[in-house]
Amino acid sequence: MSAQKRTVFAAGGVLWRPTHGGKGVEIALIHRPRYDDWTLPKGKRESGENLVATAVREIAEETGCSTRLGRRLSTVAYDIGAGRKVVHYWSARWCAGEFRVNDEVDELRWMSPADAAGGLSYKADRKVLAEFTRLPADLHTVLVVRHAKAGRASRYRGDDRLRPLERVGRLQAEKIVDQARAFGARHVHSADRTRCLQTVEPLALALDTGITVERTLSEEAYRSDPAPALARIREIAALDGTHIVCSQGKVIPGLMQSWVGADGVSLPRARNRKASMWVVSMLDGAVVAADHVDSPLR
Repeated sequence: MSAQKRTVFAAGGVLWRPTHGGKGVEIALIHRPRYDDWTLPKGKRESGENLVATAVREIAEETGCSTRLGRRLSTVAYDIGAGRKVVHYWSARWCAGEFRVNDEVDELRWMSPADAAGGLSYKADRKVLAEFTRLPADLHTVLVVRHAKAGRASRYRGDDRLRPLERVGRLQAEKIVDQARAFGARHVHSADRTRCLQTVEPLALALDTGITVERTLSEEAYRSDPAPALARIREIAALDGTHIVCSQGKVIPGLMQSWVGADGVSLPRARNRKASMWVVSMLDGAVVAADHVDSPLR
């Protein structure tokens, strides 16, 4: 019997920045002397790390650049020795920093998308870049997160609206901080339930901002009439900056389907776990992509 193949998970991105004129973008390609290749920045997930964190860290380590993630692009899988490597890629906008030679990369080049496609060493990377160029790079992001774990309602004595997060839920809430900031979150909204408010409270504290309470986004309000919740999420999505909205498990699936479905976007299959997050990408007020990110503790 042959040994079971090991799966290695990794993440990275298409690192981009606007051109000086602001009418186009440049793509960063890196050269790895160990392989003598030109590729996109990526690397293996570390223990206890989720793939969003991996992408941000690996791009920073290989390029020296801090980034803001956008839509998920592609997943690439290929054989490596006795196992298989699976790499998840995001669009990653340059925010700050500059390249310095490091242990893995000795050169970085900023190139037009067309030149980058010709300069990449691997067909798989060119497919990732093709997916990046399928839509404009500079999209507007809205985050929708389900509240973290709060235990079973049947075991809580008292007003369920006040049911707090349990220990694991508090850990999830702390982890959401880095995950939300990876996508550029700046403004925080929450349904008027203690478990929702506590889910985004650490993020609001880290951003030194308040939490806008959204009464239409509770399960009770949504069950009574979903129209105000849909209208409100569209209002939030039209605001400047990246907004994160925390709601409940019986609100988010229907709300997302109504919202993104109206623009012809299909949702990927997702289990809507507690502390999981939808990343919604918009262009000129319309939804053009929606990606799901699992709980930050997974």
